[in-house]
Amino acid sequence: MPTALIWLVFALGLAGAEALTGDMFLLMLSGGALSAAASSALTDWPLWTDGAVFLVVSVLLLVLVRPVLRRRLWAAPGDDTGVLALQGKTALVLDRVELHAGRVKLNGEVWTARPLADGDVFEPGEQVTVLHIDGATAVVGKIV
Repeated sequence: MPTALIWLVFALGLAGAEALTGDMFLLMLSGGALSAAASSALTDWPLWTDGAVFLVVSVLLLVLVRPVLRRRLWAAPGDDTGVLALQGKTALVLDRVELHAGRVKLNGEVWTARPLADGDVFEPGEQVTVLHIDGATAVVGKIV
């Protein structure tokens, strides 16, 4: 059996095992094995050079690619997302905010808004704090 085929089978086995762990460690080793398979198929170097290619590429993938991939795929447990991330942010009043009407600019987007207290009124140009999101409406109050 050619060496390149052995490396390829090893790479596929590691990629398959990665599906069971989900840690992205075995996937990086699979990338190293795949590059060793390519090196073995394209060159006529001795077997130890394929091992060196596997080692170098695997270490580079583990150090450079894996941390970036993990950050993109898994948010930190304390990070709020969606509407929870908007609570506490400052918004700019675009149209007068009163009991049944108003618009604010929040995170670069225009939201309908209403004050938390029924008697509060905020004029255009004022800065307000988003207290919570109710459906598609930002409930706002004075900046504290």
